[in-house]
Amino acid sequence: MEINGAHVLVTGANRGLGRQFALSLLDRGAGRVYATARRPELIDVPGVLPLRLDITDPASIAAAVAAAPDVKIVINNAGISTGTDLVTGDLGEIRRELDTHFFGTLNVIRAFAPQLADGAILNVLSAVSWLAVEGAGAYHAAKAAEWALTNHVRLELAHRRTLVTGLHLGAADTDMMAWYDGDKTAPEVIVAAALDGIAADRTEVLADAWSRQVKAWLSEDPSVIYREAAAALASLA
Repeated sequence: MEINGAHVLVTGANRGLGRQFALSLLDRGAGRVYATARRPELIDVPGVLPLRLDITDPASIAAAVAAAPDVKIVINNAGISTGTDLVTGDLGEIRRELDTHFFGTLNVIRAFAPQLADGAILNVLSAVSWLAVEGAGAYHAAKAAEWALTNHVRLELAHRRTLVTGLHLGAADTDMMAWYDGDKTAPEVIVAAALDGIAADRTEVLADAWSRQVKAWLSEDPSVIYREAAAALASLA
């Protein structure tokens, strides 16, 4: 997948990884970068085309498709983290995470898929797609669902030669993770790994040591996974 000259749409581009995607795409010679957000006035990257997009609003998605008919790469980065657990947490917040990460991402893919033959989709997932973390039940469930979505969409779009890539990471040094005191990876490192993965036609990118470790644990019994994960997290505290 050639990034140089490509027209790319990035969701959630007003901060964090989304903003870094916009910057890095321009650095790599993308022909046009549609930087989208619910409040496009907050996008501060020179050289992009700001576009209003709320991925939970079908009318907003339809308007974005009409405004960006030349897009060949879609980067689904927009997301939220409510810190909600599943048994005791507010059901409205749990639904909001699923509406954003699963249904929002799916709605964007469904809307843009017709124009992505020989193009690419990158979904920003998480090591938490595979590992439950206390205080993030809704995020874990929503990202696990988004991972499953990524895998199945890849099968559905294979006949159109649409590359579908899942990006997994642990903690990035962004506003969303400002509360976390452990090791965090610079956004430009995460984004470089993701764009290298697209350029190499990779279906999965493990962008840091934590995502690689969690992926390696998947073959273990859950009791082993969570014992080792607890020890690893304690060592980072």
